[in-house]
Amino acid sequence: MKLTDFRYEIEGLNIPEAPLAQRDSARLMVLNRAEQTIEHRQFSDIHEYLNEGDVVIYNNTKVFPARLNGKKEKTEADIEVFLLRELQPENMLWDVLVEPARKIRIGNKLYFGEGDDELMAEVVDNTTSRGRTIRFLYDGPNTELYEKLDALGKMPLPPYIEREPVDEDKERYQTVFATERGAVAAPTAGMHFTQELIEKIEAKGVEFLPVTLHIGWGTFRNVEVEDLTKHRMDSENYFISKDTSDKINDALRKKKNKVVAVGTSVVRAIETSVMASGMSKQGTGWTDKFIYPPYQFKITEALITNFHRPESTLLMLGAAFAGYDFLMKAYEEAKEKDYRLFSFGDAMLVI
Repeated sequence: MKLTDFRYEIEGLNIPEAPLAQRDSARLMVLNRAEQTIEHRQFSDIHEYLNEGDVVIYNNTKVFPARLNGKKEKTEADIEVFLLRELQPENMLWDVLVEPARKIRIGNKLYFGEGDDELMAEVVDNTTSRGRTIRFLYDGPNTELYEKLDALGKMPLPPYIEREPVDEDKERYQTVFATERGAVAAPTAGMHFTQELIEKIEAKGVEFLPVTLHIGWGTFRNVEVEDLTKHRMDSENYFISKDTSDKINDALRKKKNKVVAVGTSVVRAIETSVMASGMSKQGTGWTDKFIYPPYQFKITEALITNFHRPESTLLMLGAAFAGYDFLMKAYEEAKEKDYRLFSFGDAMLVI
């Protein structure tokens, strides 16, 4: 398939800039692949599609406030630093993006905050045209550094959301599952769950299991090649525990139980973990897995996802799972029925 196969017009569509106050009141479009049917429900109804023995795999990554506004030494020029990933916690080294990049060079000192809250970093390397490696010059434990970064930073809202981040975003651009700090974009399919809904589903004998995949800024990077075989994903760190992989494998062996992935990041993690036997393997590592049609899924048997941007790798993964023609038909129906789209939008369940 080609990049242009995933193009559609977004002008005039319903693209919210904040989530609903009641997360599980979002709409839910249910796609049945076997019957090629589409239902329109509410996300709180999702328990009706889950049965005893099913396992629901969620991403427990937590988004941190990755945008820092500061100043450059001597010139006092305004700068922005976007924290991409922590490289060496013991040395407080980070990969970052900087603006304006042309003015930020190796050896420069950067300052954030004021007075007792001031934080200083030094540029130690160039990585890309806008990329740098910086070291925070902080005499204290990493936990205190994280607290300072959380206080000084702004949440990294998706680039198509034009408003400035506000303090409320530190809570609402998270899922109820978020415990493991490390993402710069939220696993948005999980944002529809509430604790009450989780308990209702668990009461049916369904088990929720965590994986961790720290979503990077590459999730918003444009695909720039028409031939999808030439696109390369950014690598993202993931972790799957022995308990999670064992219970996934139990569900796969029993056949009647479904492995339900909450979001495309979960799919990438569990499909990366596949062994030659077709079972999931515990472990940690980096994945640059790019899933697009056609793709033979080994573990994922149902998918909860949002409605994704045109020409995005997330849309391509959805098409690989649902079937290209069926998914694009569903998107047309979503547009006609004014579904809320993208990160803060409504949800889809593909079974």
